[in-house]
Amino acid sequence: MNTHKEQKLHERNIPGMNRHERFGEVQHAENMGKALKRMITYFAQEKAMVICMLSVVIVGTLFGVYAPSLQSNAIDIIAGTKAGSLLKTLRFMLASYLLYSGSQLLQGSISANLSQRIVKRMREELFGKIVDLPVRYLDTHSHGDVMSRMTNDIENISTTVSQSLPSLFSGILTIIGTMAIMLWYCWQLALLSCTTVILTLFATKILSGKVRKFSRRRQRLLGQLNGTVEEMISGYRTVVAYNHQDITIEDFCQTADSLTNAGIKTDIFSGVMGPIMNCIGNIGFVIIAAFGGYFSIHGMISVGVISAFIVYAKQFSRPINEIAQIYGQLQTAIAGAERVFLVLDEENEDKTGKEFAHEKNITVKFQNVCFSYKPGNPVIHDFTLTVPSGKKVALVGATGSGKTTIVNLLMRFYDIDSGKIFINDQDIMDISRDNLRKNVAIVLQDTILFSDTVRNNLKYGNENASDTQIQKAVEMSQCADMLKKLPHEYDTLLTGSGENISQGQRQLLAIARAFVANPKILILDEATSNVDTRTEKAIQDAMQLIMKNRTSIVIAHRLSTIRDSDLIVVMDRGKIVESGSHDELLDQKGKYYDLYMTQYAGFAT
Repeated sequence: MNTHKEQKLHERNIPGMNRHERFGEVQHAENMGKALKRMITYFAQEKAMVICMLSVVIVGTLFGVYAPSLQSNAIDIIAGTKAGSLLKTLRFMLASYLLYSGSQLLQGSISANLSQRIVKRMREELFGKIVDLPVRYLDTHSHGDVMSRMTNDIENISTTVSQSLPSLFSGILTIIGTMAIMLWYCWQLALLSCTTVILTLFATKILSGKVRKFSRRRQRLLGQLNGTVEEMISGYRTVVAYNHQDITIEDFCQTADSLTNAGIKTDIFSGVMGPIMNCIGNIGFVIIAAFGGYFSIHGMISVGVISAFIVYAKQFSRPINEIAQIYGQLQTAIAGAERVFLVLDEENEDKTGKEFAHEKNITVKFQNVCFSYKPGNPVIHDFTLTVPSGKKVALVGATGSGKTTIVNLLMRFYDIDSGKIFINDQDIMDISRDNLRKNVAIVLQDTILFSDTVRNNLKYGNENASDTQIQKAVEMSQCADMLKKLPHEYDTLLTGSGENISQGQRQLLAIARAFVANPKILILDEATSNVDTRTEKAIQDAMQLIMKNRTSIVIAHRLSTIRDSDLIVVMDRGKIVESGSHDELLDQKGKYYDLYMTQYAGFAT
C-alpha cells in the first residue's frame, strides 16, 4: 500500500540499489565475517542435527577413503605379493562402498531437513519483521527488492545448506584423508600426483572466473529482457497508440543479441571445464602409471598400490573442483543472508502507548503541524484544522498539495515533525498505533483486497462482525446486487488480490469493509474514483448514512462528491489557503472557485 503519492518510488530509482540487485544478482557480502558469524547462530539452534550430519559425513568419508586401500590389498593378494583372504577382503571392500553410499543418502536427507528448518526460522523472522516495519521503510524501499530477500536470498541459503555445506565438509575431509594415505603409501608418488592438482587449481580459477563473469552478464541481461517484455505487455496500448512497435522490437533485439552472446560464452566456458578437468585427470593417471610402474619395478610399491593411487588421485581432485564451485555459492548465500539480516536489524514500528479513550463524541484537532518526508524538504507547513465531532470535512487541492499526507499523519503511518494532533483531548502520539487504527477506517483510491473469500475480506477490519452487520454494510454500499452475481456470493474466493472482479467492484467491497468496521473516525481518500457516475451517486447516498453523526475526513478531486460537506478545506503546497462551505468558497472566487470552474465550466481538466 502506497501511503503517499508524493514519495512513490520506482525500483530503478531506489537510492543505494545497484542494477545487479534489481535484476536479482547477489554480489559479495560487505562484511562476510559478521554475516557468517550470525548465520552460525542459526546452526547452533539445530546443534543435534548439525552434529548428526557431521558424524555421518565423517563416517562416510572414512569408508570412502578406506575402500581403495582394500582394493589395493585385493589386487596384491591376487598377484601373490601379499598374504590374506581374498574373499574376506572383497567382503570388506563391498561393505565399505555400501556404507559409503548409504552415508551419502543419509547425509542428503539430514542436510535437507537441516536447511528447511533453518530457512523456515529465517522466513518466519523475516516475514514477522516485514509486518512490523514502519510504513516509511516500505515506502522508501523497492517492494521487489524486499520480496527478493524473502524468496531469492532465502532460497540461496537453503540450497547452500542442503547441498554445498555437506559437500564442503566432505570434500575437506576427503582431501585430508586421501593425501594422508597417499603419503603413507609412497610420498614420492603422492608429490608427483600433486602436480595435476596445481594444474587443476589453475584451470579452475581461470574457467570459473570466466563463467562467473559471463553468467553475471547473462543474469543482468535476462532481467533487462524480462523487464522489457513486462513493460511492453502491461503498457501495450500505449506502445501501439504511439507507434513504438519498431523501437520496442529494436530495443528487445539488441538486448536479446547481447543475452545470446553472453549465454554462448557462459555455456562454452562451462562446457569446456569438464573435458579440461578430465584431461588433467588423465594426465595424472599417466604420471601415476609411469612413475608407479618404475617404483614397482624397483620394489618401492606394489601393483595394488598403483591401483589405489589411481583411485585416490581421482578422489583427491574431485573435491578440489567441487570446493572451487562451492566457494562461489557460499559467497552468494552469505551475501543473501546479509541482505536478510539488514531487514531484520531495522527498527520495528513503535506500538507502545495508551488505550484510545472511547467517547461518544470524537473531535480531531491539528495544531501547527509540520512534516517532511525528507529532512529539509517540508511538505506540510503549520497546518491547523479542527474536524468537529460528527461532521464531514473535505480536503481538496491539486495533486501534491499534501491531502493524503494529512491522512498518513492522523493514522500515524508517519509521525509529525512538530505540532500536535489531538483526538478530543488525547494526543495521538500517546495512543498506541494498534489501538488508534482500530478506531479509524480508511478507504483508499488504490483498493487493496486479499486472496480470500468475500466474507473474510469484509470482516478484515472487524473479525467479530455478525452476518447481519455484514449484510447491512453490503446493502448500504450498494454491493448486494453485485454479490448475487458472484458464483458463491459471500463465499466467492477472490484470486490475485481481487483480479477476478472489476476495479469498480473492488472499490465497492472496500467501502463495504469500512462500513463493517464501524469506526469512530472515517477517512475516504478518493473512495469513489473507480466507479461510474450512477454508482457514485448511490454510494454517496449510502455514505451519508454511515457518516451521519460520525467524524469524517474526505479527500476528493471530484468536487461533486463533497459539495454537501460541513467544511471544505482547500490546500496548496502543504498549507490551508481557503476553508468554508461550498457556496462560501464559490463566493470568494479563489482557489476553490478555480477548481470548480475547471471541472464544470468547460475548461480542460
